[in-house]
Amino acid sequence: MAQALGRLLRERGESIAAIASRNAEHAGAAAIFVGGGAVAVTYDTLAQHAAHVLIAVPDDAIAGVAETLSRCGMRGGVALHTCGARGPEALAALAENGVSSGTLHPLQTVANREEGVRVLPGSAFAVDGKPVAVAWAAELAGLLHGTVLRIPAAARPLYHAAAVTASNYLIALVSAAVMLMKEAGVDESTARRVLEPLARTSIRNAFELGPVAALTGPIARGDADTVRAHLAAIGAAQPGVVALYREVGRATLELARRQGLDAARADMIEDILREGRERD
Repeated sequence: MAQALGRLLRERGESIAAIASRNAEHAGAAAIFVGGGAVAVTYDTLAQHAAHVLIAVPDDAIAGVAETLSRCGMRGGVALHTCGARGPEALAALAENGVSSGTLHPLQTVANREEGVRVLPGSAFAVDGKPVAVAWAAELAGLLHGTVLRIPAAARPLYHAAAVTASNYLIALVSAAVMLMKEAGVDESTARRVLEPLARTSIRNAFELGPVAALTGPIARGDADTVRAHLAAIGAAQPGVVALYREVGRATLELARRQGLDAARADMIEDILREGRERD
């Protein structure tokens, strides 16, 4: 994330003076990737190079980095972090030194720096913090043609849970689908290839039409026998997936009720899903 943001912002006119890391080799490689003459430094000396700092490190490292920067002389200026679940309070050590602190969380999944350069432009960015920090965060989001979301600290756990559900949990569902397809005799490479069009169309419909209008399948049709058969087959082949299927099925049933599924059919499917849960 740090390298992708640095590269993109530098290409859009933001001056990147230095790249810091606990590992000198990592900092050097990142500085080369970002380009523009950025130098590789340690956290201890970063404050000597810049008054505006963007902290893109693992969530549990943010406070430690802030404490190091504070201890090593960062006074005033602005600091942002890219964590989605935490607010400006994670930078308390810097705020105590008069640093305007805030957040800039890209609402995007970044598997590697090259992908980040490709997908971050146009994403949404959750910002919060002191006015000067928010202004800088909005400026950076603007350079990336992003949408600014004002997410206060109290709401960040819900915001981040939504992001995780729309990203990480989808991957878990795809993994389960591939696993079941393999149990049906399809090799993994083929399973991923043939499931992809189905998944992409479903996601597109969910966002373009809305989840209720996009819903199809046995639960939407009220096909209780199919749901029962699914649970039996999954229980025999991949028992660990039964609970996932059941809980996602219950959420799907609520959408089906909103779509107009007959109450008696809905109740029957709910009983089938509940029976499986109680046996587990």
